[in-house]
Amino acid sequence: MADKSNKDLLGLIFLCSLLKGGHTYLNMFRSDGENINLPCNNDHTYCTSTSWGYRKESSEAVVLFEKGIKKNDIKRRERLSLGSDCSLNIYKVTTEDYGVYTCRQYENTDTDISVYLHILHVSPSSTQTEIRPGRSFTLSCQLYIHYGYPCYNFFIKEGIELVWVNKAGEDLQSDSRYQISSSPHHCISTLTTTLLHEDDNTEWTCQVTDGTKVETSVRYTVTYSVNSSENKSLGGWSVRVIITIAEIAALTAPTVILLRIICERRADNRRRGQDSQRTYMNVISEMNNTE
Repeated sequence: MADKSNKDLLGLIFLCSLLKGGHTYLNMFRSDGENINLPCNNDHTYCTSTSWGYRKESSEAVVLFEKGIKKNDIKRRERLSLGSDCSLNIYKVTTEDYGVYTCRQYENTDTDISVYLHILHVSPSSTQTEIRPGRSFTLSCQLYIHYGYPCYNFFIKEGIELVWVNKAGEDLQSDSRYQISSSPHHCISTLTTTLLHEDDNTEWTCQVTDGTKVETSVRYTVTYSVNSSENKSLGGWSVRVIITIAEIAALTAPTVILLRIICERRADNRRRGQDSQRTYMNVISEMNNTE
C-alpha cells in the first residue's frame, strides 16, 4: 500500500511539474527503430537525485527511474538505461514509446525538463496483398505524438510537414505519377502509385520537416512478392538457356563437320589399305600355285 502511495505521489509531482514556472520543454522527433537519448539538465556527476517519469495521453504518470534506480515493475525495462549525465537512453524505440518524459533533479527543481517524444513510422496499407508490377501500392506515414501537442499545432501553426522524397531526395509531391494526401488533424500522409517493373528495390522516404530542416525520416524499400520475382527469374533463365544453346550450336557445328570429314577419310584410307593387302596376298598365292 505504501509503494502505491509513493508511486501516486511521484506521478502527481511529475504532472504538476509540467505546469510550474521555470520548466524546460523540448520536442524530439525520432523514427521507429532508432536508439535515442533524452537529455536531462543535470549539473552533477551522479544521478542519485535524478528521477524520470513518463506519461502517454490520458494514462497516469509512470516512474521509470527513482533517484537513479530503475523501477522493477515497468514495461520496456530491458530497453531503458541512464547515461553518465543522467539522460534517458531508449533502445530501438517503437510507436509505443511516444509520449512525454520528465526528468526531475530533486536537489534543484529549476532544472526539470520535459521531453515530448514523437515517433515517425512508415508501413504499407493493411489492404495490400501481392506487391508486383501493375498493382496499386500505398504507403502510410504517421507521426505518433503526445496528445498535449495536437497535429493541428504542428502542421498549421508551427509549419511541421510530412514530405515524401525519392532516393535522390526529390520531392514527389509534384510528380504526377504519385498521389499524395495528408491529414494535418491526424498526422498522417499517404503515398499511392501504380508499381512498375523497375520499382523492385526502389526506396521512398517520408520526412518530418521544419522549414528546410529535416527533423527525422523513415525509408521504405519496395520488394516484389516471391512469385513475381520467381517468374521474372525463370523468364530470364529461359532466355539465357536458349541463347547459350544457340551459341554452343553455332560454335560446335563447324567442329562436328570437320570431325566427320576426318573420320570419313580415315575410313577410306583403312579400306584402301585392306584392299591393297588383299591384292598382295592374291599375287603371292598365284605365284605359289605357278611354281
